[in-house]
Amino acid sequence: MKLVKDIPYFKKIREVREFEFGVFYYFDGLVISEMKEGVVFDWSMAKKAVDAAKEIFGEETPIAYISNRIHSYTVVPTEWLKFYKNRHQLSYYSVVGSTQGSFASIVLEKMFFKESLRQFTDLETAVAWSLDQIKNHTKKGINQDI
Repeated sequence: MKLVKDIPYFKKIREVREFEFGVFYYFDGLVISEMKEGVVFDWSMAKKAVDAAKEIFGEETPIAYISNRIHSYTVVPTEWLKFYKNRHQLSYYSVVGSTQGSFASIVLEKMFFKESLRQFTDLETAVAWSLDQIKNHTKKGINQDI
Protein backbone atom coordinates (compact mmCIF):
# COMPACT_ATOMS: atom_id res chain seq x y z
CA MET A 1 0.00 0.00 0.00
CA LYS A 2 1.07 3.53 -0.70
CA LEU A 3 1.84 6.14 1.91
CA VAL A 4 0.39 9.63 1.53
CA LYS A 5 3.92 10.95 0.99
CA ASP A 6 4.32 8.60 -2.01
CA ILE A 7 1.46 9.93 -4.13
CA PRO A 8 1.67 12.92 -6.50
CA TYR A 9 -1.19 14.70 -4.68
CA PHE A 10 1.12 15.09 -1.67
CA LYS A 11 2.66 18.21 -3.24
CA LYS A 12 -0.68 19.96 -2.52
CA ILE A 13 -0.30 19.40 1.22
CA ARG A 14 -1.51 22.24 3.40
CA GLU A 15 -0.40 20.98 6.79
CA VAL A 16 0.78 17.82 8.57
CA ARG A 17 -0.04 17.07 12.20
CA GLU A 18 1.76 14.26 13.97
CA PHE A 19 0.08 12.84 17.05
CA GLU A 20 1.19 10.03 19.35
CA PHE A 21 -1.39 7.75 17.64
CA GLY A 22 -0.78 8.65 13.99
CA VAL A 23 -0.17 11.25 11.30
CA PHE A 24 -2.91 13.41 9.74
CA TYR A 25 -2.39 15.12 6.40
CA TYR A 26 -4.54 18.19 5.73
CA PHE A 27 -5.23 19.32 2.17
CA ASP A 28 -7.94 21.73 0.97
CA GLY A 29 -11.15 20.03 2.16
CA LEU A 30 -9.43 16.67 2.50
CA VAL A 31 -7.88 14.90 5.50
CA ILE A 32 -5.94 11.65 5.23
CA SER A 33 -4.89 9.71 8.30
CA GLU A 34 -2.25 7.04 8.78
CA MET A 35 -2.52 5.51 12.24
CA LYS A 36 0.41 3.87 13.97
CA GLU A 37 0.64 0.09 14.28
CA GLY A 38 -1.34 -1.37 17.19
CA VAL A 39 -3.11 1.84 18.23
CA VAL A 40 -6.41 1.50 20.05
CA PHE A 41 -8.14 4.58 18.64
CA ASP A 42 -10.73 6.34 20.76
CA TRP A 43 -12.70 9.60 20.74
CA SER A 44 -10.11 11.53 22.79
CA MET A 45 -7.59 10.87 20.01
CA ALA A 46 -10.06 11.64 17.23
CA LYS A 47 -10.98 14.92 18.93
CA LYS A 48 -7.38 16.12 18.57
CA ALA A 49 -7.52 15.54 14.81
CA VAL A 50 -10.99 17.11 14.56
CA ASP A 51 -9.87 20.18 16.51
CA ALA A 52 -6.88 20.51 14.17
CA ALA A 53 -9.23 20.32 11.16
CA LYS A 54 -11.44 23.06 12.63
CA GLU A 55 -8.36 25.20 13.20
CA ILE A 56 -7.11 24.65 9.63
CA PHE A 57 -10.41 24.71 7.69
CA GLY A 58 -12.79 26.64 9.92
CA GLU A 59 -16.12 25.44 11.27
CA GLU A 60 -18.24 25.27 8.11
CA THR A 61 -16.05 23.65 5.44
CA PRO A 62 -17.26 20.23 4.24
CA ILE A 63 -14.51 17.67 4.72
CA ALA A 64 -13.69 14.40 3.01
CA TYR A 65 -11.78 12.02 5.26
CA ILE A 66 -9.65 9.08 4.12
CA SER A 67 -8.39 6.48 6.55
CA ASN A 68 -5.27 5.11 4.85
CA ARG A 69 -4.93 1.85 6.76
CA ILE A 70 -1.29 1.06 6.16
CA HIS A 71 -1.01 -0.38 9.69
CA SER A 72 -3.24 -2.54 11.80
CA TYR A 73 -5.13 -0.67 14.52
CA THR A 74 -8.49 -0.88 16.22
CA VAL A 75 -11.24 1.57 17.00
CA VAL A 76 -12.85 1.22 20.42
CA PRO A 77 -16.33 -0.10 19.45
CA THR A 78 -18.11 1.73 22.27
CA GLU A 79 -16.69 5.02 20.94
CA TRP A 80 -18.49 4.82 17.58
CA LEU A 81 -21.50 6.69 18.94
CA LYS A 82 -19.21 9.60 19.86
CA PHE A 83 -17.62 9.53 16.41
CA TYR A 84 -21.08 9.53 14.83
CA LYS A 85 -22.47 12.36 16.97
CA ASN A 86 -19.43 14.53 16.24
CA ARG A 87 -19.16 13.92 12.49
CA HIS A 88 -20.84 17.26 11.64
CA GLN A 89 -18.01 18.36 9.34
CA LEU A 90 -17.29 14.93 7.92
CA SER A 91 -19.21 14.90 4.64
CA TYR A 92 -17.42 11.98 2.96
CA TYR A 93 -15.54 9.10 4.51
CA SER A 94 -13.44 6.47 2.80
CA VAL A 95 -11.21 3.64 3.91
CA VAL A 96 -8.18 2.41 2.02
CA GLY A 97 -7.02 -1.05 3.05
CA SER A 98 -6.25 -4.42 1.63
CA THR A 99 -6.20 -6.59 4.73
CA GLN A 100 -9.10 -8.66 6.02
CA GLY A 101 -9.06 -6.60 9.22
CA SER A 102 -9.41 -3.35 7.29
CA PHE A 103 -12.59 -4.43 5.59
CA ALA A 104 -13.99 -6.27 8.63
CA SER A 105 -14.28 -2.99 10.55
CA ILE A 106 -16.16 -1.41 7.63
CA VAL A 107 -19.26 -3.43 8.55
CA LEU A 108 -19.49 -1.55 11.85
CA GLU A 109 -18.53 1.77 10.30
CA LYS A 110 -21.27 1.47 7.65
CA MET A 111 -23.84 1.36 10.44
CA PHE A 112 -22.89 4.93 11.30
CA PHE A 113 -21.85 6.49 8.01
CA LYS A 114 -24.30 4.70 5.67
CA GLU A 115 -24.14 6.15 2.11
CA SER A 116 -21.14 8.41 2.73
CA LEU A 117 -18.70 5.56 3.39
CA ARG A 118 -16.66 4.09 0.53
CA GLN A 119 -13.90 1.51 0.59
CA PHE A 120 -10.90 1.39 -1.72
CA THR A 121 -7.79 -0.71 -2.19
CA ASP A 122 -5.84 2.18 -3.76
CA LEU A 123 -5.11 5.53 -2.09
CA GLU A 124 -5.01 7.54 -5.32
CA THR A 125 -8.46 6.28 -6.30
CA ALA A 126 -9.79 7.26 -2.88
CA VAL A 127 -8.27 10.74 -3.23
CA ALA A 128 -9.81 11.18 -6.70
CA TRP A 129 -13.26 10.08 -5.44
CA SER A 130 -13.02 12.35 -2.38
CA LEU A 131 -11.98 15.40 -4.42
CA ASP A 132 -14.83 14.74 -6.84
CA GLN A 133 -17.30 14.58 -3.94
CA ILE A 134 -16.02 17.87 -2.51
CA LYS A 135 -16.21 19.50 -5.96
CA ASN A 136 -19.81 18.30 -6.46
CA HIS A 137 -20.75 19.35 -2.92
CA THR A 138 -19.39 22.85 -3.58
CA LYS A 139 -21.28 23.09 -6.90
CA LYS A 140 -24.53 22.10 -5.17
CA GLY A 141 -23.97 24.77 -2.53
CA ILE A 142 -23.34 27.44 -5.19
CA ASN A 143 -26.43 26.44 -7.16
CA GLN A 144 -28.59 26.59 -4.03
CA ASP A 145 -27.41 30.10 -3.30
CA ILE A 146 -28.53 31.38 -6.72
